[in-house]
Parts: sequence; C-alpha cells; structure tokens
Amino acid sequence: MDYLGIDFSCAIGSLRHGKFPEKDCLLPLISKLLGYCIVAASTTVKLPQILKILKHRSVRGLSVVAFELEVVGYTISLAYCLHKGLPFSAYGELAFLFIQAIILVAIIYYFSQDVGTMTWIRTLLFCAVAPTVLAGRIDPVLFEALYASQHAIFFLAKVPQIWENFKNKSTGELSFLTFLINFGGAMARVFTSIQEKAPISVILGSVRSVLTNGTILSQIIIYQRPRAQKEKKED
Repeated sequence: MDYLGIDFSCAIGSLRHGKFPEKDCLLPLISKLLGYCIVAASTTVKLPQILKILKHRSVRGLSVVAFELEVVGYTISLAYCLHKGLPFSAYGELAFLFIQAIILVAIIYYFSQDVGTMTWIRTLLFCAVAPTVLAGRIDPVLFEALYASQHAIFFLAKVPQIWENFKNKSTGELSFLTFLINFGGAMARVFTSIQEKAPISVILGSVRSVLTNGTILSQIIIYQRPRAQKEKKED
C-alpha cells in the first residue's frame, strides 16, 4: 500500500500478524509522516507573526535585515533542494516559508518609519537574481558554494535579531507561536533529513535552525515574563 510516496505495507503487514513493526520498517514511515506534517505546518508558520504585526500596526523590536536575509536563505535552500531532486516531503516547507517570508518582509517595509534607498536597491537586486538561482541556471560549483554560504546567511539572519532582543531586553512584536513552530519543525527535520539520507549540509542546516530558533524562543520566554508581571502590577 503506497500513498503519497509513503509505503504502509510493511507496518500494516506486521500489525496484521500481531507484531510491532521492526525499526527498519517503522523509522522510514515515521520520517515520511513527520516530513508531510512539517510541510503542512509550514503553510501557516509565519502567520502568527504576520497577524501580530497587522494587529498592533508595529514592527517594534524587529530587525529588518534579519528578515531580509531569511528570504535570501530560503531562496538558496529551495533552489538547492529542487536541483538535487530531493522528495517533496524532505524540503516542501521551504516553498511555503519562502512565500510567507516575502510577504512578511513586505509588511515590515510598509510599517517601517524609514525605508531608505539601499533597501529598495537590495530588493531590486534580489528580484533580478532570484529567478536564475531558483531555475538552477548557474554553475554547479557556484551552486554548491551558494548552498554552503546559506548556512552562514541563516545564522547571520538570526544574529541581528538575537542582539536586538538582548540589547533592548525585549522581543518587541516577535511571535512566540511562530518561533515555537520553527523550533519544533527544525527538531523534526533533523530526524527526517537523516532518514531520507539528505546531504550532510542539509542536516547541518537543520541543526543550525534548532540552535538559532531555540535561542530566540528562550529570549521571548525570558524577556516577556518580566513585562507581563510589570503590566499585572500596574493593573
């Protein structure tokens, strides 16, 4: 029995004989199911952040550069996975995250008080280069170099936000739910990447995501608690 690229026959056969499926049968099945769950969750993962900004009409405490770099990172990651021909369950969330990240940056631009000339130059440059990268129409060696650099890009995308949070002792309009889903998804993606025998660079990318999203999630918990207590006292 095969459904959406998932082979259930092994597990169902074992259960019919009153046996618990073997590890070699169960782990690939769990990996595929987790992969599709991550893809499904990714369709709305940035929605809480988008809605929070729209509700408060504010981007207080958000690093514009951090979100811009995220878009660049998602572009490279998605292009690389498409180029490598990985199964959709192994990278599908990148497509949805890419779209949501672009919408999020557009909203941040809209609510930012000052969007300088350099911001528009960066935007136009991205629009000119991104289609070529996504189509895979670049030298294979350069492609590998780009994918290797995307780990640094994603890491650097989080550093300004982490520093902004630390400096202000506040996480501003950052969404707890968005980063919680990101953290959980990254943890699950480490497991699925290993099971799908993804390149080591893909696995390391998931580990990096666990660490950076985990750090920001911790900051949200730490810095929002005193604020909530202060507001409670004022009431």
